[in-house]
Amino acid sequence: MVRGHKGGYSGKCPSELGESTVFGAVEPPRRSRGRLILHGLVMFGREFCYAVEAAFVTPVLLSVGLPRSLYSLVWLISPILGFLLQPIIGSASDFCRSSWGRRRPYILVLGILMLIGLTLFLNGDAVISALVTDRSLRSTWAIVVVMLGVVLFDFAADFIDGPIKAYLFDVCSHQDKERGLHYHALLTGLGGACGYLVGAMDWGHSVLGRLLGSEYQVIYFFSALTWGIFLTVHLFSIPEQPLAKDPSASDSSSASALRLLGSHSNGYGALVKEPAQKRMTFRSLMKAIVDMPSHYRCLCVSHLLGWTAFLCNMLFFTDFMGQIVYRGNPYADHNSTAYAIYERGVEVGCWGLCINAVSSALYSYVQRFLLPYIGLKGLYFMGYFVFGMGTSLIGLFPNVIATLILCSVFGVMSSTLYTIPFNLIAEYQREEEEQLKLQGSNKSPRGTGMDCAALTCMVQLAQIIVGAGLGALVNAAGSVIVVVLSASTMSLFGCIFIALFIRYVE
Repeated sequence: MVRGHKGGYSGKCPSELGESTVFGAVEPPRRSRGRLILHGLVMFGREFCYAVEAAFVTPVLLSVGLPRSLYSLVWLISPILGFLLQPIIGSASDFCRSSWGRRRPYILVLGILMLIGLTLFLNGDAVISALVTDRSLRSTWAIVVVMLGVVLFDFAADFIDGPIKAYLFDVCSHQDKERGLHYHALLTGLGGACGYLVGAMDWGHSVLGRLLGSEYQVIYFFSALTWGIFLTVHLFSIPEQPLAKDPSASDSSSASALRLLGSHSNGYGALVKEPAQKRMTFRSLMKAIVDMPSHYRCLCVSHLLGWTAFLCNMLFFTDFMGQIVYRGNPYADHNSTAYAIYERGVEVGCWGLCINAVSSALYSYVQRFLLPYIGLKGLYFMGYFVFGMGTSLIGLFPNVIATLILCSVFGVMSSTLYTIPFNLIAEYQREEEEQLKLQGSNKSPRGTGMDCAALTCMVQLAQIIVGAGLGALVNAAGSVIVVVLSASTMSLFGCIFIALFIRYVE
């Protein structure tokens, strides 16, 4: 006998139970602070590597001679792949019957792809230089390998966020979901700060630099070590119950027993027994996302606006510092004063991004104190508004001190994007579960994997918009100053959208 949806007992035979098993979970046991921190360490490692990429992707691509006409292509390939595949993978993880759990197999594979991409991105130029003697051929292969590394890393690093959040939601009670997201935001900020700090140091003349060959190899060493350790810790932080396992046979202290429902519902994101549902196509998943409840759809739109604004600024920030604030030239000869000034601007830009990451970590804790007073919607609005005003001031007054001080507003936006939308999803799902209990309905809840994947798709779509449009905008304006002004405009549009369309929750 096993517990049914409403807390009673179901008399289904084992074969029937196998067919009606779905992903909804009984309230899991409370998790200790240590477990939640260990679970969140993956965000430290991910953001550490992200920080390294954000700080060096433009200088590395320009240094290997990537033409301006191909620059936008780097930012388009990865998000297009992610946008097409993310919902399918998110939904597939809802059905995964691996003995290791539903989410962790995907997290492991994507983590390995991240490491491969990072390896090609930071070491590709050095490896090709050692293997290819012809100068023109060497330049071509260096561009190809570095671009491949950037695309692969971006694809995996963006993709991995959905399964990580779904993993947290699967194994935690409602109270622990909120705590876990706060730890994720805190560790995201600290990881970014450490990554930008490593990028801001001059490793070329250090002992490690001489030992490993160059500055980029030192940075790769720290990045790969950090990511490898924290990914491993994350994967063993909290046990995950396999989908096919019978919860009646599990220990009472099991991490996440599965609730067995005899539902035949066919609502948005619900799991049903038809085989076609397990072999979900991109078309059927897009239909499911389009048909989602309006408050989920509005949340996706606001997330798209926020990430578009954030990426406009972050992807080009070190280049903005080098060209606009310091007035250097990335296309000058590498032994010229203009190029040295540009490199100095990039280094100072890393310090600015380090300030952003520290402020993100601090603001993740400030959010907890503000939440009772202004609610999730108020926090969401405030994050977008502060970022929009800060970036507009940077664009209007691009001097070193003002820009570094205003980098703190980037962290407010970062923390907002990484926590508030997922908190809203958790609240929406809790409300729906309570309504189903009150109604006595047997309707299945949506898969957390699909909801998280839908949000993460917006990150890829934002990258597509930025990659396709911002390069042309910069060429038309003749200056990269347009990137921060675009970020400000998009963020303020997001403020208006949140005020008008995001549903308030207690």
